[in-house]
Amino acid sequence: MSLIQDSLSPDQARKLVLLSQKLPPVNTKGRAIQNTLHAIEHLGYIQIDTISVVQRAHHHTLWARNPKYQASHLDQLLADKKVFEYWSHAAAYLPMRDFRFSLIRKHAIASGAQNHWYEKDEKLMKAIMKRIELEGPLMAKDFENTDKRRRDWSSKPAKRALENLFMQGDLMIPGRNNFHKIYDLTERVIPNDINTSAPTEEEYVRFLIVRYLEANGLGLASEMVYLLKNTKSLVEKYLKEMHISGELLNIKVGEMNYYALPNALDLLNKPLSRSKLKILSPFDNLLIQRKRMQAIFDFDYQIECYVPEAKRKFGYFSLPILWDGKLVARMDCKADRKTSVLHVNHLALETNLKKTDAFSEALSKELKAFMSFNDCNQIEIHRTTPDSFHFAMDKF
Repeated sequence: MSLIQDSLSPDQARKLVLLSQKLPPVNTKGRAIQNTLHAIEHLGYIQIDTISVVQRAHHHTLWARNPKYQASHLDQLLADKKVFEYWSHAAAYLPMRDFRFSLIRKHAIASGAQNHWYEKDEKLMKAIMKRIELEGPLMAKDFENTDKRRRDWSSKPAKRALENLFMQGDLMIPGRNNFHKIYDLTERVIPNDINTSAPTEEEYVRFLIVRYLEANGLGLASEMVYLLKNTKSLVEKYLKEMHISGELLNIKVGEMNYYALPNALDLLNKPLSRSKLKILSPFDNLLIQRKRMQAIFDFDYQIECYVPEAKRKFGYFSLPILWDGKLVARMDCKADRKTSVLHVNHLALETNLKKTDAFSEALSKELKAFMSFNDCNQIEIHRTTPDSFHFAMDKF
């Protein structure tokens, strides 16, 4: 056992994080859909989001790691019962192999120990369960809105009841129709060979720690419990125990002390493809924790779709750009599906980006793939920061 603290330079830390996140992707063999499943299982979750100015976040995050990704992969993996929908820090696709670890939250919500957004209407919930049992999978639209005062879909009593049943584990989502959830009984959705026993406290906390570090390389307790209620003190307890037993390393980066798995530093012996550029989703697993991105990548990022238009600095939905092992720019864009034009409303370079010619070449190459991913065949660049930055439009 060794408690000697390792240290990494900021560049080494970024390399370790990127290699752990599978970014940029390396050439992979095998079936494209299998590589998609491997990405989900490695990352632990893929956040689902409704914003569709470009391909939705769950598709975008997977495409960033699997260039052969197709939007149909998720539907197929759901149908094959390889992944399932539930809650991570937000709505997400999760590996079916990890199903039992979702039971902690489900049981807490079912028992009332943890609150969900909606009050429970037990009578309506029982009636909905009976209908689905008899009729098969149903959607919210299949139920009458009994509250005529409210027309918002989220306020529909049946919708609230369906979500409560889903969050407490009685229902699951075997698929979607035009992005609307389909609900079915849990026992009809999960495979017969899946472990459905609730994990012990130790199993659950160790799962949180190990899964996070496998996917992220380095981690703090606060990062491992991001938006997970009532878990931080337990995670801190087991982190200390696992460090003392030699199951975890303590690694210093600047003034920060991170935890890592013992084999994590072996990744530093592998090459990082610095010449490859990737355009990332704001909800990508790499980026979702903004304080972490500030600390490790010195990248101050805020998604501005929730900011009043007059106060936006970069644009409605700016996409971070990864290149040369760093986050070097952001690009606000919108795919116009009717005209097949990708509009780059604002491309803003970080002030510390110096190798602009090489960056321009890499961006031009990746934009071709990004256009295709968004079903576009033309591109229009409306604004760049600085104004003097240009790249060859003839490459499109």
